[in-house]
Amino acid sequence: MKIYHDISLRPYHSFGIDAVADRVIEVSENDELQQAVKAAGGEEPLVVLGRGCNMLFSDVFHGVVLVMRTRGVCVIADDGDTVLVEAMAGEDWDGFVRYCSNKGWHGLENLVAIPGTVGAAPVQNVGAYGSEAADVIHSVNVFDLETMTMRSLTASDCCFAYRDSVFKHALRGRCVVTSVVFRLSHSFSPNLSYKAVGELFANEGPIGPSQLMAAIGDLRWSKLPHPEVLGNAGSFFKNPIVSRECGAALRTAYPQVPLYPTADGCKVAAGWLIEQCGWRGRRVGQCGVYERQALVLVNYGGASFDDIRQLADAITADVQSRFGIILEREAQYNIT
Repeated sequence: MKIYHDISLRPYHSFGIDAVADRVIEVSENDELQQAVKAAGGEEPLVVLGRGCNMLFSDVFHGVVLVMRTRGVCVIADDGDTVLVEAMAGEDWDGFVRYCSNKGWHGLENLVAIPGTVGAAPVQNVGAYGSEAADVIHSVNVFDLETMTMRSLTASDCCFAYRDSVFKHALRGRCVVTSVVFRLSHSFSPNLSYKAVGELFANEGPIGPSQLMAAIGDLRWSKLPHPEVLGNAGSFFKNPIVSRECGAALRTAYPQVPLYPTADGCKVAAGWLIEQCGWRGRRVGQCGVYERQALVLVNYGGASFDDIRQLADAITADVQSRFGIILEREAQYNIT
């Protein structure tokens, strides 16, 4: 366990804002968690990070940032058809996806090239190109900060939804994800349900997992900036889900609006809404909206937390004014 005082958070989150935290505690073994939590005390806010790919901090964060550096992947059950694979929270997500596919454990291929760690995947229920982490999560192991004990949550306990989970609600600030168990398959069946992915392979014969992952990686980075090159948190806003009646009214007024049926309404492409309001590629000081994808806000270098927040608020206000839809952030704010 390593403890740092009054340290810059720039290396710890993908937006690259030069925030300063009172303390950062890096944990490399689960056995260190109890000691780390005691070291953090109970009076200051405690935020848990992997690589901070979905997080923005106020310029001065008066709290403790607990960074999970735990590593390791192991098979805990295998019946010949299905394999249960446990990965520690600090494992790099993209590396884990590729490792599993190379080992012949399939089901994660569409989630390749997503920045972050395994521990963050169930919190956000990361998803892309027709797949979500919830599709293959068997269980999530956590350290309970109130009882100071380890516990296991089933996938049902996690209450997964679109970019959502119990970790954002009832268990927010209550648990530290220590590892995730995935139910994967020994047989590969490509998921081509996402339109752009299906079109890539429309005239192809049988495809393998490496082909699918390469295509999805190329598709992702053709539209999104690498955080190492341009600070960002990926999709800053969720795609809003509206009623079927609202979707029908939108389609009547805007025939080109991208709508996707859901169990309880329609999902609207937030990027399209933002672009229609003139924000795509627009720069405001040291931050702006990415030129290739209006869902992504970027830090051109030197942007502050307030710069990003004001930009996000202006976009939200414009979309609400024009379409009557309130955008919800994917990116999480931590303010003290």
